[in-house]
Amino acid sequence: MDKLKNVLGVQDEGSRDGPGILERANQASTLAWGTRIKGFLICFVLGVLCSVLGTCMLWIPGLGLAVFAVLYSLGNICALGSTMFLIGPLRQLKTMCAKERAFATIIMLVCLVLTLCAAFWWKNNGLALLFCILQFLAFTWYGLSYIPFARDAVIKLFSMCV
Repeated sequence: MDKLKNVLGVQDEGSRDGPGILERANQASTLAWGTRIKGFLICFVLGVLCSVLGTCMLWIPGLGLAVFAVLYSLGNICALGSTMFLIGPLRQLKTMCAKERAFATIIMLVCLVLTLCAAFWWKNNGLALLFCILQFLAFTWYGLSYIPFARDAVIKLFSMCV
């Protein structure tokens, strides 16, 4: 557990030298480490279940694609939000807007909004499906940015295939 805390940048209370007012306020308003892990797992599992349920609904005639688009987008939001339990909302937003992730984050969020617009406002199932696919690719590219050299490996793999 300590290694996981170190990787995520969470400090123990004993490792701080004289906490200031802001640090004490932050300590009073933050969740305990066990609660953070539980929140992460619940939110992540909920996101996966929404995505899987949406995929199952894809085959229902008529409303299936719209329901898929909504549940898939909701699943991505839950999966993305689950990491906020581990590192906090402010740090999550900072890492999402970091130089190496900013483009993937923007594409992912724009495709998420466009998916919902295509499903409900424009009522165009083909566009909703296209935006879901783009959402998936952007979310995957975003996730790979957290693994050292993963993006380079994917680019190299695809360049070998072409």
